[in-house]
Amino acid sequence: MKISITYRLFLAIILAAGMAVISMVLIMQWSMRQGFLRYLDTMEKTGVSRLAGLLEEGYRSESGWGFVLRDQGQWHRLLMASMPGGGPHPPSEFQPGLPSGPPPDSGMGDGSVPRPLPLHLARHFDQRLFLLDAERKVLISQVEVPAGSGATPMLHQGKIVGYLGLLPRKELSEPHQERFLKEQSLAFAMVAGVVLLLATGLSLILSKRLVRPLHSLAEATRWLAEGRFSTRVEVVSTDELGQLAANFNTLAMTLEKNEQARRQWMADISHELRTPVAILRGEIEALQDGVRQPDADSLRSLHGEVLRLIRLVDDLYQLAMSDLGALTYRKKRVDISGLLRQTVASHEAKFSGKGIKRTTVLPPENTVAISGDSERLHQLFANLFDNSLKYTNGGGDLHISMSCQARTVIIDFQDSAPGVGEADRERLFERLFRVESSRNRASGGAGLGLAICRNIVEAHQGKISAQSSPLGGLWIQVELPLTEH
Repeated sequence: MKISITYRLFLAIILAAGMAVISMVLIMQWSMRQGFLRYLDTMEKTGVSRLAGLLEEGYRSESGWGFVLRDQGQWHRLLMASMPGGGPHPPSEFQPGLPSGPPPDSGMGDGSVPRPLPLHLARHFDQRLFLLDAERKVLISQVEVPAGSGATPMLHQGKIVGYLGLLPRKELSEPHQERFLKEQSLAFAMVAGVVLLLATGLSLILSKRLVRPLHSLAEATRWLAEGRFSTRVEVVSTDELGQLAANFNTLAMTLEKNEQARRQWMADISHELRTPVAILRGEIEALQDGVRQPDADSLRSLHGEVLRLIRLVDDLYQLAMSDLGALTYRKKRVDISGLLRQTVASHEAKFSGKGIKRTTVLPPENTVAISGDSERLHQLFANLFDNSLKYTNGGGDLHISMSCQARTVIIDFQDSAPGVGEADRERLFERLFRVESSRNRASGGAGLGLAICRNIVEAHQGKISAQSSPLGGLWIQVELPLTEH
């Protein structure tokens, strides 16, 4: 049978509470019984101290223990006079075998005579008393005295003449004592029952309250698995369950954005591929229908469209491999300034052909070293130069600079008009994104170059950003970490 988490949590709380209450009751009962026995022993020891004083007086008067050994009645009268039972105190002068003088100090610290125990507490008291001589031989005892039993020494003229001891209680001997402990045990049991009842009610409420957010999360997860990425759950607390709900909402929002990006990505790819394919189809059908002749111009046009399609497919492949992490990066120590000079030199003719004035400012150091892949970094610079060539008006300017700050090399590419609006600059590094007003298919590419640049920079633990250029166009800034010397 399947048990829901609500009832499993409820049973766990009840089990823990029940074990705690039962343990508490058992410990309290044991402590109560042991404490009661210690209380009775303490009261009895007070009488033992008083009896020891009377026996010392008798020993001094009789010069020996014969007064109690010859007359057992004398022993019992001393017990009645000094032990729990409320018997009369011995007379001020020793009579027929009784020691004279007032009873000695009980050892209570104030010199007062100890208060005798009630009669019902004195029963079986004399059966646990024993009297030993100076050599610890038994003189009077109704029980077997264990070796090493504790006893109170009795003195005469500074010498030990005997020992008086009392065996501790093992069990309670009176019905009213047992009845008292049973009443206390019953009270403990009633308290335990009330606590368990309260714990049952509170644990049921608590378990339902704790599990309610989990039910909501389970239902929302099922909806999310069905593709309903707009699903959200209510965050009603700041504890771990609330944090879990907040993380679920973040996950759902991320999945929703990824789904939107995927759909947009598929739509953009289809659109980008459709254009050159449609052109190729039209020109080929024109050749088939005889509208155009298969001369050099028509073949050149077909070849141009094929090249454009190849570039688009190659860019898509490069971007897909970069996203998957499948591009190989063979990193080693690279002179980034020398690599930038080589890339600038390879594009010099293209800049001159379009009439773009180029200015390059590099650090005075001969070598600026980073850890990177020279081929991928060359691709990064080439894409950025191609971007400026495509989208900068003829006769414009391109300013390239490099500087080193705080273990970072910063490379800036600033071109002239046309510029890019602030809202569009935030999307320049998205796949297939183009600012249609100035970056159309006639003058630009598929909008994948900057997306590839971002992946290359991030693979080198760097940053790339876009902002408005002081020259009126776009300012691309690349930050790459320098190698440690």
